[in-house]
Amino acid sequence: MTDQSKGGRIRATGTRRKKPSTRRRATTAVAWSAAALVLVGGSGLGYVYVKLNGNIQGVDINARLGTDRPVDVDNGSMDILVLGSDSRSGDNAEYGADQGGARSDTAMIMHVDEGHRSAGVVSVPRDTIVERPDCEDGDGDTAEGERRAMFNTAYEVGGPACAVKTVEKMSGIRMDHYIEVDFTGFKQLIDDLGGVKITTTEAIDDSKSHLSLEPGSHTLDGEQALGLVRTRKSVGDGSDLGRIQLQQAFIKALITQVKEIGLLSSPKKLYDIGDTATRAITPDSELDTVKELAGFAGGLKNLGAEDVDMITLPVQYDPADPNRVIPLEKASEQVWRALRADRPIPASATKESAGDKGDASDVVKGGAE
Repeated sequence: MTDQSKGGRIRATGTRRKKPSTRRRATTAVAWSAAALVLVGGSGLGYVYVKLNGNIQGVDINARLGTDRPVDVDNGSMDILVLGSDSRSGDNAEYGADQGGARSDTAMIMHVDEGHRSAGVVSVPRDTIVERPDCEDGDGDTAEGERRAMFNTAYEVGGPACAVKTVEKMSGIRMDHYIEVDFTGFKQLIDDLGGVKITTTEAIDDSKSHLSLEPGSHTLDGEQALGLVRTRKSVGDGSDLGRIQLQQAFIKALITQVKEIGLLSSPKKLYDIGDTATRAITPDSELDTVKELAGFAGGLKNLGAEDVDMITLPVQYDPADPNRVIPLEKASEQVWRALRADRPIPASATKESAGDKGDASDVVKGGAE
């Protein structure tokens, strides 16, 4: 469904890539599921709103962000920060020891254009060195900023508000919404969908993510899907950049499948997915009801995988630490400038990026062959 042959990495059948081409794991499925839910809400399933509303636990970040933010461009476009948290507490403990905190394991900045006809998604590697601003932590104290901080520490020191503030500082783009997805909800959502079909062009065997797949067609259940989006050691150069590309290919397959399975034909499946989806996410306080979430998703329901342009933030490996990456300043500004102007991301922005080339190319394709 993706095609990154020029400096790119993963091709997935069934779609074309406009220029180097959501998210997050489960968030795109959450959005499309909620969109389907609102469509049937007036035809017999409206009663489920009360129960599903009780599932949603929102987070109010606006007060902690203050007034020193980028301009709010009210032209119909939307900018959303989507995070997958790597917390190992509670039901997520099986994926590693709880270290007493959480970091943003996956980060995607999604820009939906003014007409809601296309979207640009920028994945930010968690090991990217950025300037993290001062942030208010959950106790009302100030977490001091750093000039050279790993991107995922923003969530660790200041939670969702600090992650948003850091993104706004680096991009100059005001985030309209924030959505966080957790491991357990992601797994259950994939199972409720009946799995996701992919094709692997080579074997994947990763002891860290507990995933073992032979080359060929597979229908991944929730556990396997989670393993795929967490895999990094057995593909490409073993870095976070290859893992991001697997995530992007999987998300494209997920978008396509959600739109093809016909949720409206099965009220039970629709309800199960809606129940799981509303438990799987933590949205900002402006999306913390089914009505608000479904209205938001309704603006996305016409987007197919071919309408979503996914890239990795243009980066290079940090000369001071090969385990870290640093943004390519001019190329990154090309990306942010395009999104601020509600324009497609230019192909030239990723030409020299380490994030859109490497040995992980073509490992995963969407659909079965």
